[in-house]
Amino acid sequence: WETATRIVLPSASPGIFSAVMIGFGRAVGETMIVLMATGNTPILSFSPFNGMRTLSANIAVEIPEAPYQGTLYRVLFLAATLLFILTFIVNTVAELVRQRLRKKYAEL
Repeated sequence: WETATRIVLPSASPGIFSAVMIGFGRAVGETMIVLMATGNTPILSFSPFNGMRTLSANIAVEIPEAPYQGTLYRVLFLAATLLFILTFIVNTVAELVRQRLRKKYAEL
């Protein structure tokens, strides 16, 4: 038990952290499965039991109906830019944390 908590888990923590962050990144960027799982409801509610729509699902659903160069079209591109920036920041922070954990536990 001591070996698992003092050596194995600290040594594996960079990989575990990377796996969690990659999973989070896939969940944010995934479109259709999230669209089906969340109920495709564009109504915003604070209850986690009501349906919702993610940024990527919203872009996929709304872009075919948006008039070219219209306001909705531009807002959807703004949402796509925001999604890209958010994903880039999360992945960069995750990589920095992974590198620090790898350096910290390299001696084990």
